[in-house]
Amino acid sequence: MHRVLARFASLLLLGLFATAGQAAIIQLSAELSGLAEAPPNASPGTGFAFVELDNLAHTLHVSATFSGLIGTTTAAHIHCCTAAPLTGAVGVATQTPSFLNFPLGVTAGTFLATTFDTQLASTWNTPFINNNGGTPLGAEAALFAGLSAGKAYFNIHTTFAPGGEIRGFLVPEPSSVALLALGLAGAGLSLRRRAGG
Repeated sequence: MHRVLARFASLLLLGLFATAGQAAIIQLSAELSGLAEAPPNASPGTGFAFVELDNLAHTLHVSATFSGLIGTTTAAHIHCCTAAPLTGAVGVATQTPSFLNFPLGVTAGTFLATTFDTQLASTWNTPFINNNGGTPLGAEAALFAGLSAGKAYFNIHTTFAPGGEIRGFLVPEPSSVALLALGLAGAGLSLRRRAGG
């Protein structure tokens, strides 16, 4: 329970900071499992994904590792944006059917850190672009907001579970939360000085 509350507090801080328009880089991670799928499944597979989105440099860094899958991999990508944080299912935001060079046809593997240019349409799923202003930068802004609000997840699809064998919602890395808290504190001091001056 403590871990869930800590993650919710992290999401709240990240959302407040992103809303203030001051965030440029967010780093998030996800623990992947069959129980986290919608609906949950009995896969013994596990995994870990790391995502960094920089909305000033317009880059998306993605890496993942996974093992113990029942089926062989058919796709992997980020889905966004669910109606509520840390729950639900929604369409694919990033490349389809899978991230370029993601290991397919295997039950275990590593997706080495790969950088995508968020200004390119090839980084995104076309319906996600169309639903978010019709441009890659509109898609970037939507994903940034979804990640900031805990409404995006990393999903690995397989022959065992075409809808997804393991997934996990992307939540802030502890170092990002610390930096966000410092940024919020600084912004608060600045506002107090302006109000008092």
